Amino acid sequence: MSLFSPLRHPAYCKLFTAQVAALLGTGLATVALGLLAHDLAGANAGEILGIVLGIKMVAYVGVAPFASALVSNLPRKTLLVSLDIVRALVAASLPFVSEGWQVYALMTVLYVAAAAFTPAFQAMIPDLLPDEREYTEALSLSRLAADLESVASPVLAALLLSVMMWSGLFGGTAIGFVISALFVVSAALPTTKAAAPRPFIERLTGGLRLFLLTPRLRGVLAFSLATSAGGAMVFVNTVVLVQSGFDLGEQATAWALAAFGLGSMATALTLPRVLERVPDRSVVATGGVIMTLVLVAGSMLATRYPVLLGLWLVLGAGYGMTLVPIGRVLRRSSAAEDRPALFAAYFALSHACWLIAYPVSGLVSATVNPAAAFLTLAALCAIGLVAGLVLWPRRDPEAVPHSHPELAPDDPHLADHPARDGVHSHAFVLDAQHRRWPG
Repeated sequence: MSLFSPLRHPAYCKLFTAQVAALLGTGLATVALGLLAHDLAGANAGEILGIVLGIKMVAYVGVAPFASALVSNLPRKTLLVSLDIVRALVAASLPFVSEGWQVYALMTVLYVAAAAFTPAFQAMIPDLLPDEREYTEALSLSRLAADLESVASPVLAALLLSVMMWSGLFGGTAIGFVISALFVVSAALPTTKAAAPRPFIERLTGGLRLFLLTPRLRGVLAFSLATSAGGAMVFVNTVVLVQSGFDLGEQATAWALAAFGLGSMATALTLPRVLERVPDRSVVATGGVIMTLVLVAGSMLATRYPVLLGLWLVLGAGYGMTLVPIGRVLRRSSAAEDRPALFAAYFALSHACWLIAYPVSGLVSATVNPAAAFLTLAALCAIGLVAGLVLWPRRDPEAVPHSHPELAPDDPHLADHPARDGVHSHAFVLDAQHRRWPG
């Protein structure tokens, strides 16, 4: 079985194509947004971009769980297509704005739509690919697509700018979302068991409850802090190191970011085989160790551009190791009807970690120096690593022995999973019948 075997499934192939189209569209929008900000504010463009990024993080952290709870009863194909159309309309409107507040309003709508779309999309893939091996390969494909987008989108934008105005890039973004919607429409999505109606507050907090009460998920959240620390150093300070520290140009900055992406891509290509033999916890922890060590080394060694490229390549590999297995962990920690809420909670909580790491990276680098930023983020990464190892038990079987003294002897659950001496064992997730983790 190869990395691309999930693409043999027609529905998944269409959804993956939709993901790639949306990623390319989003990448074009990132380039175009910077050019739009410069057109509106000139040298003060950074102010507009800073506010937009702040809106993005607030939307991702605060909106995802609410959106998941509000739309939990909508047909998922209708939901995904509607959100793609909303994003396409926003992108098509952006070339016509003339004030900063208009940019903020439209980008708020776009990021709210993305905060609802992404977790719902991610939660659907386990239902399409019930085989764990194929699902692992699908996670690697998604990581590969995201890394390729970071390289391909700027190149595509440069080619398009040679034949059109920057405003035309937003047209490319709109087209990407329309293509995504068309492929989602054409995909035959599996039906899911209708969940029993639940109060809104329970739907809102269900994913967070799973994170708080499931030991391995508490570990995942801690490791997300390590991931954000490593990534923030790259995304915030690469331009500072390359263009201010080494006095090189924009192309050198792009190549440094590409080195980080290549490291992550290499991990995505190799991890499906590794995860057949090595537990998820060990792989994620190894990625955290690699990132911590690279950040410490960077504080002393990142004095020349070739060395930085090597550091970023290895850091990217560690970064990919902390990200690829997470979908597997979320899948094994939830019932199908609870996955949208769990993925939405992960989307919000992981971005909350980025909301910590981004300002730390930028402020320490600006007020002290990049070497201090390396060490500060290494400490943040180490905190996430150690907390993850403590919170995520080393022994973490899928089937957990437990008892149900509250159930009648003829309860259907006990009929499906017979007990011996009052104890039975099965793949354990928190749900209506299992309100607490055993032990």
